[in-house]
Amino acid sequence: MKKVIITGAGGFIGGALTKKLLDEGVTVYGVDVDKKRLVKFERYESFKPVIADFSKYPRLHEMIKDDVDVFYHFAWQGVFGKAFQNYSLQLDNAKYTCEAMVQAIKIGCEKFVFAGTMNEYEMNEYICADYFEPRYTYIYSAVKQVSEAICKTLAFNGNIEFCAGRIAMAYGENNYSMMVPNVVMKNLMTNTPCKLVEGNNNYDMIYIDDIACAFEAIGKSGKNMKSYYVGHRKVKTFREIIEEIARTLNPSCPLLFGEYSDAPSGVDYANIDLDALYNDTGFECKADFRESIMKTAKWLKEEGI
Repeated sequence: MKKVIITGAGGFIGGALTKKLLDEGVTVYGVDVDKKRLVKFERYESFKPVIADFSKYPRLHEMIKDDVDVFYHFAWQGVFGKAFQNYSLQLDNAKYTCEAMVQAIKIGCEKFVFAGTMNEYEMNEYICADYFEPRYTYIYSAVKQVSEAICKTLAFNGNIEFCAGRIAMAYGENNYSMMVPNVVMKNLMTNTPCKLVEGNNNYDMIYIDDIACAFEAIGKSGKNMKSYYVGHRKVKTFREIIEEIARTLNPSCPLLFGEYSDAPSGVDYANIDLDALYNDTGFECKADFRESIMKTAKWLKEEGI
């Protein structure tokens, strides 16, 4: 890859990939809503800022006139908490994801890479069920899945390759959300007992550096029309992962497993090809878990999160 477009370039995951590719000499057209979010990349001559919110997406082909290899789409509103319940917000995400695909075709990109979620696998298991009890996260994951389906259709008919990376629970520096990893680490650092589910279901967490490497690999070598699981090839239970985080940060802090019940439904990892990304691109998670947790905790403390 010599030239790419990255939407959400100032965000958590988009920013990590932007920095990685810039460090490797790739020209990056970084699309974001606020110039301030892109200031950190100004020192790179190969960085081209594009200030555009979703309403300006139909003009991206006028704003970017270049031969671009890969269009990465990370921009997404509402990725945790009550925003999951906002179906109007989530549906807008689908609309503008599809517009991003249209713009990639107009610009003449060779490949479009979409950032999905591993929760889509849960949707796959229950979409045809006669009855199930959906949580609010289903709105988010359903819209992600619909976005994938429509973009695949647009890509097929627009003569552009399509790949998706379905990301496991992400953690690492520059993640300002209050997702599970940040909440648990915050509690451990303040010696606050962690109220947790029973933790017997399988679970996975992936460090931000590994995510950036995974998406670079998908952009370079991902096979057309494939959606890849972005996570570890071997998973653990939620309890095992949390206990490992506690041993790293504060072994004496109480872990109150069982304060909440495990979700009755969940992702069946046996139905996911955990090796597909490795087999097609050679990618495998390399971050040392203890070291990555310590780096993340240090950043959380410095930022006062």
